[in-house]
This record gives sequence, structure tokens and C-alpha cells, in this order.
Amino acid sequence: SLSKQKAQRYEAVKWVLVFAIGVCTGLVGLFVDFFVRLFTQLKFQVVQSSVEECTEKGCLALSLLELLGFNLTFVFLASLLVLIQPVAAGSGIPEIKCYLNGVKVPGVVRLRTVVCKATGVLFSVAGGLFVGKEGPMIHSGAVVGAGLPQFQSISLRKIQFNFPYFRSDRDKRDFVSAGAAAGVAAAFGAPIGGTLFSLEEGSSFWNQGLTWKVLFCSMAATFTLNFFRSGIQFGSWGSFQLPGLLNFGEFKCSESDKKCHLWTAVDLGFFILMGIVGGLLGATFNCLNKRLAKYRMRNVHPKPKLVRVLESLLVSLTTTVTVFVASMVLGECRQMSSSRHSGNDTLSLQDISEDVNSSIKTFFCPNETYNDMATLFFNPQESAILQLFHQDGTFSPVTLSLFFLLYFLLSCWTYGISVPSGLFVPSLLCGAAFGRLVANLLKSYIGLDHIYSGTFALIGAAAFLGGVVRMTISLTVILIESTNEITYGLPIMITLMVAKWTGDFFNKGIYDIHVNLRGVPLLEWETEVEMDKLRASDIMEPNLTYVYPHTRIQSLVSILRTTVHHAFPVVTENRGNEREFMKGNQLISNNIKFKKSSILTRAGEQRKRSQSMKSYPSSELRNMCDEHIATEEPPEKEDLLQQMLERRYTPYPNLYPDQSPSEEWTMEERFRPLTFHGLILRSQLVTLLDRGVCYSESQSSASQPRLSHAEMSEDYPRYPDIHDLDLTLLNPRMIVDVTPYMNPSPFTVSPNTHVSQVFNLFRTMGLRHLPVVNAVGEVVGIITRHNLTHEFLQARLRQHYQTI
Repeated sequence: SLSKQKAQRYEAVKWVLVFAIGVCTGLVGLFVDFFVRLFTQLKFQVVQSSVEECTEKGCLALSLLELLGFNLTFVFLASLLVLIQPVAAGSGIPEIKCYLNGVKVPGVVRLRTVVCKATGVLFSVAGGLFVGKEGPMIHSGAVVGAGLPQFQSISLRKIQFNFPYFRSDRDKRDFVSAGAAAGVAAAFGAPIGGTLFSLEEGSSFWNQGLTWKVLFCSMAATFTLNFFRSGIQFGSWGSFQLPGLLNFGEFKCSESDKKCHLWTAVDLGFFILMGIVGGLLGATFNCLNKRLAKYRMRNVHPKPKLVRVLESLLVSLTTTVTVFVASMVLGECRQMSSSRHSGNDTLSLQDISEDVNSSIKTFFCPNETYNDMATLFFNPQESAILQLFHQDGTFSPVTLSLFFLLYFLLSCWTYGISVPSGLFVPSLLCGAAFGRLVANLLKSYIGLDHIYSGTFALIGAAAFLGGVVRMTISLTVILIESTNEITYGLPIMITLMVAKWTGDFFNKGIYDIHVNLRGVPLLEWETEVEMDKLRASDIMEPNLTYVYPHTRIQSLVSILRTTVHHAFPVVTENRGNEREFMKGNQLISNNIKFKKSSILTRAGEQRKRSQSMKSYPSSELRNMCDEHIATEEPPEKEDLLQQMLERRYTPYPNLYPDQSPSEEWTMEERFRPLTFHGLILRSQLVTLLDRGVCYSESQSSASQPRLSHAEMSEDYPRYPDIHDLDLTLLNPRMIVDVTPYMNPSPFTVSPNTHVSQVFNLFRTMGLRHLPVVNAVGEVVGIITRHNLTHEFLQARLRQHYQTI
């Protein structure tokens, strides 16, 4: 119904909102980064001065207590925020992946979620936990994308604007895709990587126009964050020196070292081996974390919520003590000159150089030396990554091995506790330590002097991160954009592919594992080739719950109260085909084998409905529609074509609107063919009942009140529940004409359609319901997301083999 001008206005408003989402996501990133830096600097200044004093006086236990006080307080606050909104725990990427895939996770895009997420993650990171803030940034951007175009919130009920645009799930999902991409762009300064992340991680529906909007949103987020960070930290507004929350700095060999190369063709062999090892390490990480998650689901989550807070405090206590003891006992004192005058020192940028050199810690070491373990542990994670990427000869192999082992185990234990936590930075740190260790061994024992340690640290980080999360193209572009070095494209891509293939041999990625643990029916991009042995008739649900074009209120309420389906086929009984149907006409009766199994099910449903109607108001009550309807019926001999032109709807027959399948039906009635006319949603039926849209038996359906599209979508996205409606004013015998509101042309498939075709149609078009209609227009079943999950298809394939 949109005119050209309205369509152009609609598109212009969408571009404005996409830009606003990017700006707001950048501001959320700025908020998180500012307070993380503030709290971290405060903590480390107090603890560092205390350690330096107590090293001479022998009161290190007091320093440990101070560090514990800071960390436990911050982690406790983060856990409390998760108690307020449980979905704010973790990185949020599995939940956003589910949402973009077409699954509605309760509360995942609420305003309360983003407040608890953004505030909680800054306390988690400042509290010394081995977590990152990049994953929660993706979730925060997605929430901004979902909420900003709606101009309303449950948490702020009093603040409402009359904004009639974008009142559909598809528009909302497009904005969530843009917000998630903006979150990646703000976290890594990688707008193209953010766009590819949103595409790769499971958006059900994608087109060229959406790609351009998502990229524009990512650019807006990147430059908003860059503008404010450059001004706040350096006082040079508009210089755009800091593109993202995590910046890897510039990789460049020193001009004095003629043998040094960023990487050579010989190094590719080592990169492939590192990819294999990274895949193995990532698979091990995922396996251990999966076992921990299952243990939490069995032993921690069923208990009172206080137990989750205690677990978080236990992890914080263990992490703090480990970091302090490891820095004091396991660190090595090394000469200061090795970090400042080495041949491979690459700190050509002044800000990176100052950041790296100022982050060197001299804990427990004499003059002119520094503690290499404390330099990694007693610094913000971004500074530790810069140390591993850009300092040469700084860390001994023993220090790197111990650091990797401790970080691996503690970050695996931490991911999954009840605090907002990301996994990118801990994985990058583990991988960077692994890569630096490989570079040190190749230099010391094989004598490869041309090796640039920063490159091996970067490849190690990519190998481990790829082995954990199993992303390919988006992660490749994110890492290339973070390094500003296009020559790293080939080694990073090869390493990530090898790491993914190696890890996939053992288990799934960490996000897919947590999605499966939650029981979410996530759809992959395509099915296995073997599944094409199945047809739509093998996987569909034959036990249909349907409505007639003209259905009594009594029947509608009964159906809605006794089912949880989100859509219902609108059908009429094809009585003209009954005789041929019962004779065994193969073309017409090809749905009989799918309906035999539903006889008992339908009878049971009818019993439930009859019981649920006991509390329904009696038929003596007046109908609220009686005041609005006319009493005169149109003449029977009126031109039918004229009626159709006036009403602009096909006049469906009013056949027994109060009848539903019951125990008393004969065999012919049970298997009566059902002609398919359309699909109507539960939310639409509830809205019609809530607004009293109906007519009486003595009147024409043309007298039924008509609702506009704006009125039908006014309650979006939270339609009232059927059990909460006050139906005392509705007469159960009144009739609802659902034909003006149903979808008369939904996507349908034949019972003989291959599963791969069904899957591609369902996945690419972002569907939720797919009716199965035979050759003569009779509905024989319906396919939902549950029928296309990998587990369901595997079970049906086993049944298929047993039948053969």
C-alpha cells in the first residue's frame, strides 16, 4: 500500500536510524573504555606503589589484600548486575547469533540488558578477570539496533513516541544486524570486518541494500569512537588516532636490521603448523569449557542465585592470587636494554612506543632490570598484547610457557560464570604467547635470524582464536584491519582455515557449543548432501491445528488457549472431493497417510479445549460488536463479482464455523480434505479478539469492523497473551472473519520437495512457518524451524533407512 513518496521517506528514515545506531554504539564503546581505563589505572597505581614499598619492608601480604579488595569488589558488582538481568552474562555473541538466525531469545535486546551488560563488563575487566570487552560490545550494539528504531521500552513505559515505522520482525532483525556489526567495528576499528561478521554469523535474510546500510552503520560507529577517544586521550579532536578499543599497532622491521622481514615464503610452512596446533588447542579449550558449562547447568544454576555470585568471587580470588604469586615467584628479572634497543624494536609510532615502554614492571627485581611475568600480568590486557606483538627479546621461553598455561586454564574457567565477559582478548593473549614462544624457539635452536617475532605472535593469536571461535572470513578481515597491514592477509587466512579445519575435526566452535547447550534450534547455512534422501513429507508436522476463514470466537479462544503455535493455516473443507478421497484417488488422497497418526492427537486436543472453555463467559452475555454492526443482510441474488470488487476480498464460504475435530467425527470427517487459503499469526488473532473484531450469525461479514495495518501492529513487539485478555464482553457464538488479516500467499512447498530445497527457502527468506500443500491445493502439513534442525533431520534419516 506504500506510494512512491512514502517508500522514499521510509528508506530515508531507515538510513537516518542506521547512522544513529552507529553513533550510539560508538558512544557505548566510549563509555566502557573510559571507565575501564579509569578503574584499571586507579587499581594498578595503588597496588604498584604498595608492592614497591612492601618489597623492601616485607609486607607483600598487605599488597595482595589490597589487590584482592579491588578485584573482589568489582567482580561482585558485575555479578549483581547479572542477577538483575541474567541474559547479560557471558559475551552475548551466542544469543545475538541465535537472534540473527531467526530465534527470539527472551530479553536479549532489552534496554535493561544493555545497561547491565555495558556496566557489568567494565567491572569484570577492571576486576582482573581474564575476560575481554569486545564480545559484550557486539551484544550492546545489537541491543541499540533493536531498541532505537522502536522509540519505546518496557523499562521506560512512560516515554513513548508515535513512531509508525519498522513495526515488523524483519525490519528489527535488519537493525540488529547493523548494531552487531557496529559493535565489532567499535571494538576492533574494523568496519568491513564488522559487516562480514554480521553476514557470516547467521543473519537469516540478507540483500545488497542491507549490506550497504550495515557498512554505513559500522563506519559511523568506528569514527564516532575514534573521534571522542582521540580528543579525550590526546586532546587532538578530529585527529582519529585510535580507531578501535583494541589496536594492534604498526608492524614494521627496524631499518638497522637488514635480515628482518615481516614474513617470507619459508614461514608459511611454520604458519600452517601453528594453525594445526592452534586448532588442537582451540578444540581442547572448547571441550574443557563445554564440560564446565554442563557441570554448572547441573550443580550451580539450579541452586539459589547467590551461589553464582560466590562462584564468580571464587574465580576472582583464584585469578588474583595466581597472578600475584606467579609474578612474584615465576617471573624472571631481565635487562632493561633488551626491550629498548633491540634490533627488531618496531615502535615507530610515538604513542605505541610510550605505551609499551611505560607498561614495563620492575616488581621484585633490582635496578636496571624488570619482571617479565609481572609485565604481562600487572598491565591492562591491551598493553600485554602490545608487549607480545612489538617487544623483541623481552620474555623468556619459560615465562611464555607458564603465562600461556595459566591464561589458558583460567580463561577457560572464567568464560561461563555469571559476569559479562568476552573471549576475544583472552584468546588473542594466549595465542600471542604461543606465537612468541615458537619464534623464540626457532631463533634460539634453529637459527632463523630473519624471523620477526611480532608476526609469529600475530599468527599464533589468529591460530588460537580461530581454533576457539571457528570464524573465517570475518576474523581474517578484522585482524587485517586491526594491524593496518594488508601483506598479512595471506598468512592470516591460511592459518585461520587450517585452525578451523583442525578444530572442526574434534568439535564445534565455542559459540555453537553454548547455543547447543541452551537447546536453541539454530539453522546452519545448508544441509548435508545425505539429507536429500528425505522429502518435505518426511519431516513435516502432519498434526495441524487450523482455523476456518469464518470462525466462532469460542473456537478461536479454545485453540489459542490450548496450543502454543505462532501461526495457523486457514482452511475450508473440500467436500466436493470427499467421495473420490475415500475411494483412494491417489492424487487427492496423498495426505491420508500423514493424517492417520493424528486421530488420537486431535481427539485429545478437543478434550483439552472443552475443559478450557468451562471458565469462558456464557452465551447470554452481550457482544460488544452489536453496537457497530448493521442488521440488514445483502440480497442473496446480488452480483457476486460486485461483492468481491466492493469488499476487495474473496468471499470464503461460511461453513460450520464452530466445528472442530472431535471424538464423534466419522472416518470420513476425520480425513476430510482441507483446502489451503492462507496463514494467520497468533498475534493477529489475539489482536482481533482484544479489539472485538467480529460479527453475528444474522449479519454479513462485511459488517465486521476493519482494522488498519497501524492498528494491527500497534502492540508490536509485545502482543498481549490470550490468558491475560478480558473476554467477558465477547459472545462466544460471534464469528470472526480472518480473511482480511491472513497472509493469502505465503511460501509453500510440495510434499515431494527435497529437504535441501525446503531448507534453502526457509533459511534464505527468513521464514518461521512453511505449509506443505499437495497438487490440488490441500494442506497436508507444516514445517517449522524445529523440523529443520540437524538433530531432527538425523533422526528422520535414520527412520528412512529403517523403512528401506
